[in-house]
Amino acid sequence: MLPSPPQPPLFSVDAAGSEQPELPEYELQLYVAGTAGRSATARRHLEAICHQYLRGRYTLTIVDLHHHPERAEEDAILGLPCLVKKRPGLVRRLVGDFSDVERVLKVLGVQ
Repeated sequence: MLPSPPQPPLFSVDAAGSEQPELPEYELQLYVAGTAGRSATARRHLEAICHQYLRGRYTLTIVDLHHHPERAEEDAILGLPCLVKKRPGLVRRLVGDFSDVERVLKVLGVQ
């Protein structure tokens, strides 16, 4: 079976009528343990990063492992707080409080 041909880039048209490449949609999951401490700090930092760099182009699901401990094994979570980027591109994981904005952007693939 032959591989499918590459898909052309998506474009949108702005108010002036010029074509602009569509930016990718991000599917993110944040795994935390409760709502205090490092979990709260990580959530606050991640939400600020998403608001500034991915506004309108992401979904963020918060998974509290205190309430759903089975998800840690199912989703291969080794440390907390943990960000999992499901799409676009390869699945990537990052553990920490997400205070290093450049590192988070690199994992997300945001230039």
